[in-house]
Amino acid sequence: MTESTHLVDLVDSRVDEFLITREPIVTLISRDLTPLVDFSRQFLSGGKRFRALFCYWGWQSVRGDESGDLRPVVSAAAALEIFHAAALVHDDIIDNSDTRRGGASAHKLFEGLHRSEGWAGTADDFGRASAILLGDLLLGWSDELLDEGLEALPADAPTRAAGRRARLEFNHMRTEVTAGQYLDILEERAWIVQAESELLERALRVITFKSAKYSVQAPLVIGAALAGGTAEQLDALRAFGLPLGIAYQLRDDLLGVFGDASVTGKPSGDDLREGKRTVLVALARETLTAGERSLFDGELGDVTLDAARIVALQELILASGAVDRVEAMIADRVAEAEAVLADAPLAEGARDQLRTLSARVTRRAF
Repeated sequence: MTESTHLVDLVDSRVDEFLITREPIVTLISRDLTPLVDFSRQFLSGGKRFRALFCYWGWQSVRGDESGDLRPVVSAAAALEIFHAAALVHDDIIDNSDTRRGGASAHKLFEGLHRSEGWAGTADDFGRASAILLGDLLLGWSDELLDEGLEALPADAPTRAAGRRARLEFNHMRTEVTAGQYLDILEERAWIVQAESELLERALRVITFKSAKYSVQAPLVIGAALAGGTAEQLDALRAFGLPLGIAYQLRDDLLGVFGDASVTGKPSGDDLREGKRTVLVALARETLTAGERSLFDGELGDVTLDAARIVALQELILASGAVDRVEAMIADRVAEAEAVLADAPLAEGARDQLRTLSARVTRRAF
């Protein structure tokens, strides 16, 4: 078993253990609240655990091969995964997305519960309201789990200071990802009044704050801060994590348009139905003719898009050269990130693992 595989197992166990302790708190209020715990388990099972892995290797970048109590970093990594689950629940509501990881999204699960029980009102309203509350509950639980990890730190002053720094980084991440989410929904509506020359930069701003920082950079820095990393070490991980995080999201954007549903867990072309104003879309529009651009803009974001219309949009994007340009951007940012590792003041074994993770998060196939 590799160290990364072992870490994932530890995080999965920590999440399960945490939910076991929280279930009676919820269900003692009322058995009617059981779906909140059941659906939480569903959303916290599976996934690639990339954020947990980046957190752990940020920690090991500082500690090296030193053995010791892993409870603080395992709890922090698990807290990041619960935070991620909360973000997915809310994101699916915002995007009106029916599926997540090959199954129903949270609001659809609650809709199904409403219909099966024959309750009053509309299933849509109940599903949306209940999923908002589930996301809120998961956000609170991520905080609680992080605090449990911080409490497991030794009581000496330097270690406690490291814990406070990790908490500040976690708080900063929450603010940034919320800001990024707002920028994302803003861009889907405000693009029409923006100058064409600004659309690419605005799309890059969205992925930087909505995904790149919280998916890669923040977990690295939280882990390193928890381990007592120096300012130089944290800066090196930031310099590595940001371009890699952007590359990660650029790959995700390609998968959102061209991905195989059996691999991505979401319908192929789902980002086109949702009207995502991604870097891929901004680049495609730059080289489309006026007529093609008008057709493209008219179709993008139409929730009724069928398979044939999805294919037509995919073909327009391919013909525009945007896919090749995004692939080049991914390669450039991976190279930028990995160049940082060459002389970064980080443990050598951790640097090797970060190079491996770099490939895993950016070379996912369609």
